[in-house]
Order: sequence, then C-alpha cells, then structure tokens
Amino acid sequence: MNHSELHTVKQRFGIIGNSEILNRAIDIAVQVAPTDLSVLITGESGVGKENFPQIIHNYSHRKHGAYIAVNCGAIPEGTIDSELFGHEKGSFTGATADRKGYFEVADGGTIFLDEVGELPLSTQVRLLRVLEAGEFIKVGSSKTQKTDVRVVAATNINIMQAIRDGRFREDLFYRLNTVPIFIPPLRERREDIPLLFRKFAADFAEKYSMPPVRLSEDARQILMNYYWNGNVRQLKNITEQISVIEQQREINASTLRMYLPNENTEKLPAIIGGSKSENKTFNNEREILYQVLFDMKKDISDLKKVVNELSSAQIQTDVSYSPTILQGDNYVNQMNHPTEKSVKFNDVDDVEPIQEIEDYKEEDEKVSLEDMERELIRKSLEKHKGKRKIVARELKISERTLYRKIKDYEIEI
Repeated sequence: MNHSELHTVKQRFGIIGNSEILNRAIDIAVQVAPTDLSVLITGESGVGKENFPQIIHNYSHRKHGAYIAVNCGAIPEGTIDSELFGHEKGSFTGATADRKGYFEVADGGTIFLDEVGELPLSTQVRLLRVLEAGEFIKVGSSKTQKTDVRVVAATNINIMQAIRDGRFREDLFYRLNTVPIFIPPLRERREDIPLLFRKFAADFAEKYSMPPVRLSEDARQILMNYYWNGNVRQLKNITEQISVIEQQREINASTLRMYLPNENTEKLPAIIGGSKSENKTFNNEREILYQVLFDMKKDISDLKKVVNELSSAQIQTDVSYSPTILQGDNYVNQMNHPTEKSVKFNDVDDVEPIQEIEDYKEEDEKVSLEDMERELIRKSLEKHKGKRKIVARELKISERTLYRKIKDYEIEI
C-alpha cells in the first residue's frame, strides 16, 4: 500500500499516527479484507482494536452486508449462547418467543467478537462449529442452520496462557488466528503521542466551544515519556479533562502532572524494559494469584531463615557454655572439653525448634491456590465496599469472571 492509500484509510477510520508498526497493521487489514479468512486482533486495552474490523469489513465484498460488533465480556454467561445463536420459544425461562441470534442476523456480513477470550468453553465449541462448517443450532432447537459470516475477533489477554490454563480451546485459537494483527501500545509509538493530543484537543475545543489547549515543551516531553497503561483511551480522557477544567490554554509540566496518575513512575525511553519489576503486567487472574503466592513464600522463607539462625545460635550457645569459660588460659580447654551441660544438645528440648520448622514447612505446602484466590477476592471486595466493577478492574479480570468466582467460593458481600 502506498502512502496516499494509507493516508486515505487513516482519514476514513479516524486512525492517527505514523509509526511503522501501526502502518503495518493497517496494511495487513486492507490486504486480508477481500478474503474470507478469520482474523484475530491482539493488543492491550485502549489501543484502538475496534477500528480494524471496520477496515476489514468495508474493504471486503461483504461491505453491503451487516456488521455487528459483540462485546463477549459484557454478556452474562447464561445468555451469551442465546445472543450469538438465537433461541426457540420456551427453551428457557423468559423465552416467550423465537429470537434470531447475531450469527443469523449477520448472514452475508461480518461479526466482530471483542474480548473473545472471555467466552465460556461451551460457547467456544459452538463458535468452532460455525468457523469449521458454517452452521449452528439455536438454543432449545435440534435443527441445524447455515450461515455465511466473516468472523473477526479481538482480545487483550494472553491467549496462549489462557490455553495452558484450560480457559480457551487451542483448536479455536488456530481457527481464529488464520491472520494475526497486532496493535502496538501507545508507549511503543511515542512519536504519535503529540499528534493524538493535538487531534483530541481540537475535537474537544469544537465540542465545548472553546480554544484548544496546547502543550509547553516540557509538558510535551512528560507526555511522551509517560507509560500510558490505558493507551489511546487514557490519553483521550486526560485531554478532555484538561480541556474542560483548565482556564489557561497553554499547559505546562506542573499542570500536566496533576492529571497523570502515578506520574512519578513514568519511564524514560532509555530504561523502558530495563526493570522487570517495574514492567509487571498481569494478563489474567492466575498470574495475580501466582504473584501473591510467590511473595508469600518469600516472606515465609525469610521467616524460616531467621528462625533457623536463632535456633543454631541457641544450640551453639548451649554447646560452648561453661561456668569457667572466662577464666583466662582455661578458655581453650573449656571449648575443647565441653561441660556436662554442653553434651545435652541432642535432647528433645534442644531440637524442638528445628522440628517446629519442619512442621511449619509441611503446613505451608498445604496452602491451596483456591484459598488464596478466595481470600484475594474477599479482601478486594472489602476494600472497595463491594463495588464489583472496581474490584474486577483491580484484579484484571472481567466482571463476569468475578461474579462466577464470588458464587463458586460463596463469598458474602
């Protein structure tokens, strides 16, 4: 794709930026559009993955057909099969009439499955059948129906880790991932950050009928060096806040810092990726739990070390103890010829601390992952006064997954 064609695509779909990685993603989307291959779009939350299914649909022969975007993480597990594949009247409580699902409505068009990694395993089996045979069965029906739908999926989780954890089918992954498209995070295309800020500032100036805000040079450097966990979405929200709140239209560094959460943890280009501890990301709840367990094990190991040292010091004291130990030349003799007290270090009383350590070790190994998971969720719910949306965001899991965990573990809210 030449520069002119690339510019046209960006203008049409509101994509801003000139980074090579972004341009490559757009080029792949346009090239694969005329085919009917399934596409899997990956990238962090907030990078703008939703633009690329629209590019694929509008540059395909299906552009006059239906385009339906489905957020798989926002549909309750009990109703998602009905939403996607439809249901027959009376198939479940509340099914008062027949209903067409998205795969029936979008026949001849394109379906965008956002957050596809959140699909239940039973639904993944149904989706695999659609991809392999172009057919599905409504909930409560035994009749097979045909559909001709192009599937484009997107996810911000680590799919390979989800496969290892048994949360995503490997065969479905390979069906969806016929053509992979990766959308880079904002921190990997820093040269685009000022462009995005200017565009958002101009849009909000028009929306709120005020002059656009602009950045001083020092503020511009801070903006480019910030880590941007929320990517383009976070940048847009912050630009809107500044546009509405600030009276001065030129924003300096000190003003900008007030709008950047944890600004003191910004990472300069030279050290990005340098410290693993600073760059930890948790793609799913198991990684969080493993981290908690790892930190807990480390604390226990430190405690054991201290207890061992104290126990060894106590035994050494008992071995070397003698009433005449400080009597000048007799010191060496007392060390070489222990007193009656010193030969009792094999008694039960003297080895009891070591036995306690071994018992503690065995007890420590009995700590289950489920117990830690339950306690982590309970404490987070308590911390945020039962606000599940905030808890799910903190634990980096979907609200639906959180609801299921609360029910499974019978956690009182």
